[in-house]
Amino acid sequence: MECDTSKRWTLEDVELAEQFLSTHNDNYTNFPFHKELFLKFIKENDGYFPVKIEALPEGTCCHVHTPVYQIIAEGEYTPLVTFLETLLTMIWYPSTVATLSRRARDIIEEAFEDTVDESGYFLLESRLQDFGFRGCTSLEQSIIGGSAHLINFTRSATMSAGYYVQYKINNGKPIGLSIPATEHSVMLSHKTEKKGGFLVIRPDSGNQVEVVLMALRAEEKIFGCDVNKKGYKVMRKCGVIQGDNVTIHSLKAILKAIKEAGYSAQNVLFGMGAGLLQKINRDTMSFATKLSHIRYADGTERNIMKIPTMDSTKISLPECCPPNDPDNLLRVIYDHGKVVEWDDFDTIRKRVAKEWKALPKFYNNISPELKSKIDKVTQELKNN
Repeated sequence: MECDTSKRWTLEDVELAEQFLSTHNDNYTNFPFHKELFLKFIKENDGYFPVKIEALPEGTCCHVHTPVYQIIAEGEYTPLVTFLETLLTMIWYPSTVATLSRRARDIIEEAFEDTVDESGYFLLESRLQDFGFRGCTSLEQSIIGGSAHLINFTRSATMSAGYYVQYKINNGKPIGLSIPATEHSVMLSHKTEKKGGFLVIRPDSGNQVEVVLMALRAEEKIFGCDVNKKGYKVMRKCGVIQGDNVTIHSLKAILKAIKEAGYSAQNVLFGMGAGLLQKINRDTMSFATKLSHIRYADGTERNIMKIPTMDSTKISLPECCPPNDPDNLLRVIYDHGKVVEWDDFDTIRKRVAKEWKALPKFYNNISPELKSKIDKVTQELKNN
């Protein structure tokens, strides 16, 4: 059973939970339920979950295996922490999409630096578009994943995300843009495609590298091109968008090929659907919630960590973010019902842009102090 800390529990909620759990255990028997604790915080804390949650500020850039939040409960309410493990669902998915989108931006940005004049750098913001709405399992997923992508790019066909970010997170200021692009039924409904405007060819099917190059060569033959200051060809009033089966790997391959063929990266846009919002999971960036510290009734304390003997990549960390430590970067976002005021989306975008560039590519997350705690817990486990 999972809980949402922002939810205000009522007596009716507890009754329904008790009824559900009365037959939820094996053989339809009673499942353990701390009913008395729920009733207690309904009475004493106006129905809000009696825990404190600390987290890194939205948009903070950090390496995998860095703790991004911690849940703290005290005294008799300690058993309730286990009800909050699935808060992880609200963290791993947007964090993973945002990271994937940012790595895609790195690849495109590198291609721009090599083949695009500085006057055309503004186009970078529109080079990767979110095409993932149709493959989402729900409207909620499209909003969560689509919003994460908008941290890095301004273009998205997932209008649900753009609408949500603008009015719920960014004080009504626009954050995601799109164009009224036609799709095949519109094009095929007319006997001719002769019309004005900027033509963008979408080849899609076939080998991605080959079809993009075919489209560029056809445009060069018909519309012509100019050579920019860096020596690469720029199409005249036309371009190409590849939106079929694009992944971070195929994106890199296409950009490499068009550069070798003498074309500027500004000629090509990408639409990423399943590769952006669906082809990831919780293990992509190793997200997990684990117990790290406990204080017993007699006042003694103990650091705790998980050390699987068959998979060292799944070790958890002992207490590494003491709540009162001035060096702790985690900030209180929820405290027994009180929720902080979140940063607007523009602030988050700026934080990502600043911190991503400053993040070292190789970094040891384990400080000497944390290493000492890990060694101590490991030795205790060996002794037992």
